[in-house]
Amino acid sequence: MRTQVAIVGAGPSGLLLGQLLHKAGIDAVIVERQSAEYVLGRIRAGVLEQVTIDLLDEAGVGARMHKEGLVHGGFDMLFKGERHRIDMNRLTGGKNVMVYGQTEVTRDLMDARQAAGLTTVYEAVNVQVHDFDTRNPRVTYEKDGKTNEIQCDFIAGCDGFHGVCRASAPRSAIREYEKVYPFGWLGLLSDTPPVHEELIYANSERGFALCSMRSQTRSRYYLQVPLTDKVEDWSDEAFWQELRLRLDPDARNQLVTGPSIEKSIAPLRSFVTEPLRFGRMFLAGDAGHIVPPTGAKGLNLAATDVKYLFNGLVEYYKEKSEAGVDRYSELALKRIWRAERFSWWFTSLMHRFPENGEIGQKLQEAELDYLIHSEAGSRSVAENYVGLPLDFGL
Repeated sequence: MRTQVAIVGAGPSGLLLGQLLHKAGIDAVIVERQSAEYVLGRIRAGVLEQVTIDLLDEAGVGARMHKEGLVHGGFDMLFKGERHRIDMNRLTGGKNVMVYGQTEVTRDLMDARQAAGLTTVYEAVNVQVHDFDTRNPRVTYEKDGKTNEIQCDFIAGCDGFHGVCRASAPRSAIREYEKVYPFGWLGLLSDTPPVHEELIYANSERGFALCSMRSQTRSRYYLQVPLTDKVEDWSDEAFWQELRLRLDPDARNQLVTGPSIEKSIAPLRSFVTEPLRFGRMFLAGDAGHIVPPTGAKGLNLAATDVKYLFNGLVEYYKEKSEAGVDRYSELALKRIWRAERFSWWFTSLMHRFPENGEIGQKLQEAELDYLIHSEAGSRSVAENYVGLPLDFGL
């Protein structure tokens, strides 16, 4: 099989890149080791920055998002038992975010790709990348007992943190930066109305909590828990009781509980790979970086990686110039490190670090008090949360 761009990974970054390339008249084949059902079954983030919203519109898949997504102009920060609203819309000159689950984004992109009759190979076994340091890269995989080969001009590694693309980069040419946090997020999904119309980020002496949602009737809640905890240690009732203890009185009174649809514990890490280009293979999304979910940057960073890479590929095919693909890693990493900084800072501010003792909690509360009473402090939080412009500082 011959194509222009071989995309490894059919998560949102791979599907978005494939859809944008299709709209630009550039051929792409996507290879995914999991089934389509498995990909859709992942429970992930649900806050979209304006840059991501615009990209989904550009890809022609934004109609359902605009119909069903929830536009948020702010969020609450809870500490010392009281909530304070960060008015993002006012502080950023009218910018908002949209709550629309990653599962729904993936579904919209899958449906668009299927409707266009584009090739996506699911349940591909033993996917391998070859010769990406030459002008004739290849991707091989096994399907139904047969070995298949895709010849291409470029390989886009959109296959996640545990994918084959980053693992195939020469160790001498790659540098990895990582911070693993000493706690995880216990998440619960339930068919219950959200406790509040906007997200609540809670800093409490018992640990961090987040009240989020997927729709007006489906809620997503998180609790900071030790890495030693297991999901089976937490009954639904135990989860709801602990959440109540980390909320303010009004939120406790408004909380509607119910049986969980899904429960899981996710570890938190900050991770960046440098560079993101190896010859004619590029890394995008979780293949190149991971952020703690506190700042809602994971999916949005993946989308902006895709935008930079897409622009470079269009320039290559339409203008016969390699300038865009040559700058991809540099442009993407500038934005990635800014988002990593914000996510690390927000995580450090909102979570309980037992080793820091009581003084650590008091210092967090003092910084939070400054942020909500300082126009400049609140604006900095709001600007970073809604997402910096694509050309910021470039």
